[in-house]
Amino acid sequence: MVILSRKQREIAEREAQILRLARPILLREGYQALSMDRLAILMEYAKGTLYNHFPNKEEIVVALAIESMELRFQMFEFGATLSDHSRERLMGIGAACEVYTQACRDHFAIEEWIRNSTIWDKSSSRRQDLIRQCESRCMAVVAGIVRQAVVSGHLQLRDGLSPEEMIFGFWSLNYGSQVLAATSPSLPQLGIADAQKAIRHHCYTLMNGFGWIPPLSMDEQFQLMDKFHDRIRVRFDLLDYPSELPKPQFK
Repeated sequence: MVILSRKQREIAEREAQILRLARPILLREGYQALSMDRLAILMEYAKGTLYNHFPNKEEIVVALAIESMELRFQMFEFGATLSDHSRERLMGIGAACEVYTQACRDHFAIEEWIRNSTIWDKSSSRRQDLIRQCESRCMAVVAGIVRQAVVSGHLQLRDGLSPEEMIFGFWSLNYGSQVLAATSPSLPQLGIADAQKAIRHHCYTLMNGFGWIPPLSMDEQFQLMDKFHDRIRVRFDLLDYPSELPKPQFK
């Protein structure tokens, strides 16, 4: 356990305060409304004090995204423990993705900001590396399940596909679909009445297409997903999908 000095604790507390103030501005008013001047006024600090912690507002956005991605990783990590069977473990991560994108919409939205090249290019290499590390940890958890399935004989990868390349298909399907579900109000008019049900159906079909055993019926898969979904909501105190979303616990 790392013991911080008083000065280090004060620095960490001040940075946490900056992030707490910046988050609602970014989410409710947008990137243009976020400024170092505004934050300095809210904190009653000289603007130079803020620059001692963050060189620009883009660095603040990336720091917020790191908090959100840490929460996502914790949900993925927990979802992977909900069964001993590799196929069901991947379903647990799928359920974690559902809970994160639906119940933690603010966190999900903040992650989207770092896809903006203007923000990414102005952030420090240190925080860019932290973002990459977060993504790598999530990939390691999911790809590890695929490796477990291959070793146990429950899955056979074909055509030289690596576990990471296989997972990329599930990642693209889930991530892309969740972005569309969150940002496209016209989906019902396009004939997509239940986006989450459709995502589950496509993932089920993809798992069957890879021949992942043991096979499950559609009803069995959906029932397990509902069970995992509920356990994740309980674990992260999201039973009522509160507006005050959980803060990640850094290990």
